[in-house]
Amino acid sequence: MQITFAGAAQEVTGSCYFVETKHGNFLVDCGMFQGGEVAIEKNHDPFPFDPKAVDFVILTHAHLDHCGRLPLLFQRGFTGKIYCTEPTAQLAMIVLLDAANLMKHAEEDEGRQALYSELDVELVRHNFERFQYHDTIEPQKGIEVRLLDAGHILGSSIVEIFVENKVLVFSGDLGNPPVHMLRSTESPEEADLLIMESTYGDRVHESRAESEKMLTDAVRSCITNKGVLLIPSFAIERTQEILYHLNALIEDGKMPKFPIFVDSPMAIHATEVFQKYPSFYSLEALKRIAQNDNLFDFPGLTLSMTKNESIMINEYPPPKMIIAGSGMMQGGRIKHHLKRYLPEKNTTLLIIGYLVEGSIGRRILDGARRVKIFSENVPVNAQVIAIGGFSAHADQPKLLNWLDKIRRKPSEVIITHGEINQQLGLSEAIESKFQANCKIPKFGDKYPI
Repeated sequence: MQITFAGAAQEVTGSCYFVETKHGNFLVDCGMFQGGEVAIEKNHDPFPFDPKAVDFVILTHAHLDHCGRLPLLFQRGFTGKIYCTEPTAQLAMIVLLDAANLMKHAEEDEGRQALYSELDVELVRHNFERFQYHDTIEPQKGIEVRLLDAGHILGSSIVEIFVENKVLVFSGDLGNPPVHMLRSTESPEEADLLIMESTYGDRVHESRAESEKMLTDAVRSCITNKGVLLIPSFAIERTQEILYHLNALIEDGKMPKFPIFVDSPMAIHATEVFQKYPSFYSLEALKRIAQNDNLFDFPGLTLSMTKNESIMINEYPPPKMIIAGSGMMQGGRIKHHLKRYLPEKNTTLLIIGYLVEGSIGRRILDGARRVKIFSENVPVNAQVIAIGGFSAHADQPKLLNWLDKIRRKPSEVIITHGEINQQLGLSEAIESKFQANCKIPKFGDKYPI
């Protein structure tokens, strides 16, 4: 057996692992590279494996950096099934159709070649095979697969592979418990080899209580100063988690009511999927539902679906909050709001998710005084606040705690899905605490098992 690292190798995006066994070959994830121009061009490169040689795909969850190149895989010869949970299949279709639409407009407006079309996305739709957490399936004779709840987003999974008398575990993206809306991250019982994410591998997030206080303080400051609170948010999970928190704070009388806009058709569609699967919710969320609390609706909330509705947000006087995609500020409606409100000193930009190197958001977070948006150099006079506790990714202590719960621990851990400093920090901590051998692969590396 061997694994080829075709993405998320010394970087966060592009998750894709090609596993060759004597019983057949498969992928875990097939994600898109995100960031700047280099990442965009990298998506067009050939895969470091033959797509026709892939028998099936296991999809951990529906974020673009994990599912975004699935249509390209079909376009280049793959014909097999994609195994995942039901919510993952539904959310992935929203993500992929949105990506195809954005690429179509980029091709028309900028002459940038689209990676794939909506027709390619339809091939993905018809090849999903859904199954439940804890069920064991055999997609290929001699290869058994089981999924555990990763607690990262709705339907997200940790993948256990039983093949050639080995147990391979792919962590996928691990959640940041306690996630009030979703169930906590599960741990596998055993692993011979662990492929583990490291997005925040050397960081410690604020506690949930601190994060909620920071959010509430930002809202109160926005209202007092008659300002604008901008929250760039990933359409899937981050937006729903923030809405859940805002709903709880407002319904419980802990935060004043004021105009809040969700300006993202993709997030609105994703929220509809979230509402269909309460069986994936935490006990806390289920108790609120039992009390007739709509988790994603509260006084002052407006959903802006159309372009005109988005433009009309500017007509509402401050104070107001605008939640819009994309989370890394590379595209979507948030760019229009950044251009309009970043130059104003009574604007607060609240960052609640990971920002990849090269993205507009990362440059702002790193202190850029001007950023280019729609070919215009926009001054950054807004106050910038980052809240790590709202991240959907576990920090170092939670990553180590997750690994500690594995009863029969792996002798080897391969660190992926992180920038090099995060990977080194997590690798050193794992080797010190568990005496496991850690490796940090580069793109295209092949690792024999």
